[in-house]
Parts: sequence; C-alpha cells; structure tokens
Amino acid sequence: MLRTYGPGCEGAIVEAKAEKIPDAATWIDLEEPTKEEEQLVERCVGLNVPTQEEMAEIEPSSRLYERNGALYMTISVLSGITDGTPGSTPVSFVLTNDRLVTVRYGTPKPIRAFEEQARREPETVQDARHALVGLIDAIIDRLADELEHVGGEIGELSSAIFQENVQDRRIPAEKLRKLLTSIGQVQTLLAKIRYTAVSTSRMLNFLAASNRMHEQGGEDIHRHLASLTTDVTSLGEHATFQSDNLQFLLDASLGLISIEQNAAMKLFSWAAVVFLPPTLIAGIYGMNFDHMPELHWLLGYPWALALIFATGVLPYLYFRRRGWI
Repeated sequence: MLRTYGPGCEGAIVEAKAEKIPDAATWIDLEEPTKEEEQLVERCVGLNVPTQEEMAEIEPSSRLYERNGALYMTISVLSGITDGTPGSTPVSFVLTNDRLVTVRYGTPKPIRAFEEQARREPETVQDARHALVGLIDAIIDRLADELEHVGGEIGELSSAIFQENVQDRRIPAEKLRKLLTSIGQVQTLLAKIRYTAVSTSRMLNFLAASNRMHEQGGEDIHRHLASLTTDVTSLGEHATFQSDNLQFLLDASLGLISIEQNAAMKLFSWAAVVFLPPTLIAGIYGMNFDHMPELHWLLGYPWALALIFATGVLPYLYFRRRGWI
C-alpha cells in the first residue's frame, strides 16, 4: 500500500498504476509494497527503494549510508505489544532534498500514531526533515510509554515476591510457573526495547553527522535531534536499570524457592531422626526369638509402648530446645 502525506495529501492512497505521485507529498509511506508500487516511487523520486532482504541486514554499514545525495537509514522498531508477542520490525527511511520515503513490512504503533497526527496537524509533515524527526519522536515516545508500563509490571512482581506475611511468600507450583513466566515475558519486552533504543541511537548519530541536517533553516531540526539523542540515551540507561532490577527479582524468587525446598528437606530430616528410635525398638520386639525375657513380662507391652513414646518425644524436645525446628 502506498500513502502520501503533506500539504493536500492527508494519507491519500496512490494506486500503483498512477502516472505520478502528487508533487505536494513530503512523506511517501510504503507498507508491504508491491513491485509496481516500488517502481512507481523509484520512477517519481529517482532513487532505489530498499528491498525486504536489504532491510534485514544488521550491520550498521548496511543500514546507515548515503547514496547519490540521499540518506538511507533502517532501524528496528518495537512492535507486537498489543498482541502479547513483543518483537521488532525493520523500518527503512530514505531522505532526499524534498521527500521522505518509508518502507516497512509491518505497522508499529508509533507509526500509526504519527499518521493520525499528520492528518490532524499537516504542519508536522510540512517538509521531509520535519516528517522524519516527527516519526523518530513518535518511536521514542512509544519506548518511554512501554518502559513506564514495564516499571509497573516489575512493581507488581516485587509485591508478589516480597509479601509482608511470611506465609504468603510460599509459592505453590502453579503460582511459581506463572511468576517465572511473567518475569521472562517482561525480560523479553525489555530486550526488544533496548534493541530499538540502540538502533534509534545509531540512526540519530548518523543524522546529526550528515550535512543534510546542517543545511540552511535546519537549526531547529538539529536542536530537536540533539534532544532526541539525549532522550533515547536516557531510555537505554533506564532500560538497563529495569533489566538489573528484574534480574534481582528473578534471583530473589529463586532464593525463596530454595528456602522452601530446604525447609521441606529439613522437615523430612528431623522427622526421620524422631521416628528412627521408635522404629528401631518396634523392630527389635518384633523379632521372633525364643528367648526374649521382655515378652513374658506382665508389664512388657506397656514397657515397649513407653519406650517407643520416650524415644520419639525426647529427640523432638531436644530439637525444639536447640531451635532446629
């Protein structure tokens, strides 16, 4: 699908069989483009549109370069949050003198949000550079929102792990699986956020060093880029902090599990010690020998019961006194 934005082009769809793209279009958005749509853009703008295979390259030299006066930039944008499957999709930006071309094979939420903004406020896409900076701003804002959401989830996990009531800290197997699954999901989301932040930071550094952003009349654009660079750096540092905090919660939950396991093993250990002497006595008097004087005593049976009881209770009282149970 090919859409155009700019003065008089409020997201209008351009058919692949059209003769040309509107001259007023400052932002040309290609979403899962067909071969005919790519050829139309290449013919009207005079540049090569990055293919899906080229967008999948991960080397910085393959994602950020300048060719024939146009800046080619590809970043990985956070996506799939609303579906519960966080991931990243590559989005390519091609900046020429008067037009911005974006190529994508997905629809990340910040791009949808910026499309709506471009329809409501056409001045945000008054030229190609403003459109590019606006898109990057929307991507970074989305990262900030997701980091805030992650902070809330980490707070909930912390409350679930560090209960004030000691009895509430005991984690049943089903609850444990849910807890560890939640920690893993949050960690996956954090990894995708950090990946997008690093990718965006590289793009901003590339833009700041290009001559295109230092052309006449671009002072406000350059200041905005500097602000965005500071923001994305701060978000990256905050994501690292959140990841360290999540690692602490994982270690704490595993520690609590270990404590529960040790307590269970301790219970079995002292129970075995308490019941071992009575079992030994019962075993002795259960042997079938002819000469066992106690078997002929009048008080032999009460004697055996009292001895079994004493050998069971005395170790228990001793362990209690020492604070072992």
